[in-house]
Amino acid sequence: MKILAIDSSGLVASAALLADGILVAEYTVDYKKTHSQTLLPMVDEILRMTEQELMEIDAIAVSEGPGSFTGLRIGAATAKGLGLVIEKPIIGVPTVDALAYNLYGTKRRICPLMDARRAQVYTGVYTFEGENFITLVPQKIAAVEEILQQLNGMGEPVIFLGDGVPVHERAIAQTMKAPYSFAPAHLARQRAGAVGALAALYYKEGKGCTAGEFAPVYLRPSQAEREREERLKGAV
Repeated sequence: MKILAIDSSGLVASAALLADGILVAEYTVDYKKTHSQTLLPMVDEILRMTEQELMEIDAIAVSEGPGSFTGLRIGAATAKGLGLVIEKPIIGVPTVDALAYNLYGTKRRICPLMDARRAQVYTGVYTFEGENFITLVPQKIAAVEEILQQLNGMGEPVIFLGDGVPVHERAIAQTMKAPYSFAPAHLARQRAGAVGALAALYYKEGKGCTAGEFAPVYLRPSQAEREREERLKGAV
């Protein structure tokens, strides 16, 4: 079972190859380059370094959203293109779930925070019960204060991760009553390895779709759509 995984949902671009439960290769870059410049070259490099043929891949895993509208579209286009070429399923993995899965095995609450601007975050709350990955609050878009108060209500130690942490660190310090900590650098951002690991579980459950069926999950309208709606309201 070979899964090629990609994540371009945020500032990070990441690609990985997993085979029979082993992370064979992972290429992750968090730098000021567009995903259209980096994603396919990263995939090509992974296949070249592992002497792997694209046609031998069993499924394409991709972070389906939420996240950056541009990043999600690039990831979706890349996954769909690869899926069409090899005629294999695409497995969409919720972005926030995959972020939380980085912290496999912790007994603490896990709260990813992806900056959604306007004092909002893409977030959720997760934990592990043994090997079982448990969703306590499904991924959503929310005001940062809202999710922090939810965590206070749970009263359990929590680990924060994601690119929203440095943006909202002051709010976390001022609001949190429950014990909290921050994930270390190697686990604090999107990783295609985590997307692929969750996709392997989904594959066994029969989840997946064709390249033609796959579509990103945005959770809110784009800025262009919001501006169009505001113009239409003003014209009434």
